[in-house]
Amino acid sequence: MDDSPEPEALPPNLKLLRVLVTVLMVTMIAGFLVIVALFVIRMPGGGDALPLPEALVLPEGAQATAFTRGRDWVAVVTEDDRILIYDAGTGALRQTVRIER
Repeated sequence: MDDSPEPEALPPNLKLLRVLVTVLMVTMIAGFLVIVALFVIRMPGGGDALPLPEALVLPEGAQATAFTRGRDWVAVVTEDDRILIYDAGTGALRQTVRIER
């Protein structure tokens, strides 16, 4: 004797909604995997890193606030509004640029 009620079929609107939610979930997972794959493929390798000097000697009293680099130069921005440009290979100071206010 089984007195449990028989399961009712879902209304057509809910069936459609269930299919749409499943399709959306599959699409989002596929999109996420594509983004991850693009990051992995497009990331540059570590072997071709730009050279950096072992150490940079800042002028007396200079405090670095920012740093950037190019192919063969390294720039340091100081608190006293100067940009110090160093050679990336040797670490020698190439140029000093004063920022006017």
